[in-house]
Amino acid sequence: MRAAFGAEFDITGGYLNTPAVGVPPVHVAEAAEEFVRRWRTGAQRPAEFDVVVDDTRELFGRLIGVPGERVAVGAAVSSLVGMVAQAVPDGCRVLVAEGEFTSATFPFAAQADRGVTVTEVPLAALPGAVAEHDLVAVSVVQSADGAVVDLDALRTAAESGGVPVLLDVTQAAGWMPLRLAWADWVVGAGYKWLLAPRGAAWLAVHPRAIERTRPVAASWYAGEDRWSSIYGLPLRLAEGARRFDSSPVWSAFAGAAPALSYLASLDLDAVRAHGVGLADRVRAAFDLPAQDSPIVALPADGATERLAGAGVVASARAGRARVGFHIYNTAEDVDRVVRALG
Repeated sequence: MRAAFGAEFDITGGYLNTPAVGVPPVHVAEAAEEFVRRWRTGAQRPAEFDVVVDDTRELFGRLIGVPGERVAVGAAVSSLVGMVAQAVPDGCRVLVAEGEFTSATFPFAAQADRGVTVTEVPLAALPGAVAEHDLVAVSVVQSADGAVVDLDALRTAAESGGVPVLLDVTQAAGWMPLRLAWADWVVGAGYKWLLAPRGAAWLAVHPRAIERTRPVAASWYAGEDRWSSIYGLPLRLAEGARRFDSSPVWSAFAGAAPALSYLASLDLDAVRAHGVGLADRVRAAFDLPAQDSPIVALPADGATERLAGAGVVASARAGRARVGFHIYNTAEDVDRVVRALG
């Protein structure tokens, strides 16, 4: 058991795989377990989850600096991005980062039959290429190596050219302080740095982008009055971002609500300093440049296997071993990595 940032985590040393799967605080896991107990005993009532789901809108919004009324709920990033991709005009030119996680790119690439093109450029070159495109889709923090997009430069370029921007915060929200109310869309999954179960995701939609987003999986849950939208026509969707809701995975949101509440209560500057500080110690040990990210990509031969042999849980991504440092990690975890690869 580890204690960190006012919570307890049922975790042992060497877990550095948060960029793949975050580990919940004990009280979050207990909330998910309580859902299962109530489900197995027939005590769960569907309408009880409306408040829980709506709480996560406000909490996700707080974590990214966006009003909660702009936030729609879903289960996965790709399906939420798909509502944007389905709505882009024929011939749209989409700009993405080279090596971007495909949940942010495949939904646009799948529109090729409509003349939609997707162009990759190096992450550092992305702001400079905005003017030649009609839409930008990029992760704030890259999954493969933790590289961080220059948000200020991207915002300046996008606003100068009137180019809409979709940001994926899956590898950023939960450790990085964010103020993204300027973006047209902000999407994120909960099961990594947000420490929630898999099956909870969110899409923040700027009011100017409502009409440029298509509710391609519209369901009863997206109705203005959801409990009177379960039968029959006509279409009667909510006016705001809730029109993009998909029916929530209750078990996932049972854990997501307390997880996001916990993270929203923290000083994220301190969380950022903790994770980035540990990551930079690893980078320094292997003569890698400092980077404002808790994710480290290690190019050593056989690194993933050597880390596993030392009891370090990591991932193999883009030909390198990837480790990530969150609130429950310590200097002991840094030492394990250095010993395994040094």
